[in-house]
Amino acid sequence: MASTKFETWQIILLIIGVLGIIWSNIALLKYSAKFDIKKKIDKQIKPDNEKEE
Repeated sequence: MASTKFETWQIILLIIGVLGIIWSNIALLKYSAKFDIKKKIDKQIKPDNEKEE
């Protein structure tokens, strides 16, 4: 097998890429936690027009 050595700039670029993906996933989770999904699901299960009847 051929052993390939990474250069320093390649390792730094790889670490920055991985940290960027982790940061974006955390930011997306924080952003999506602001939405109130429970009310929307309840409205889909029990529409407002059933209350009128």
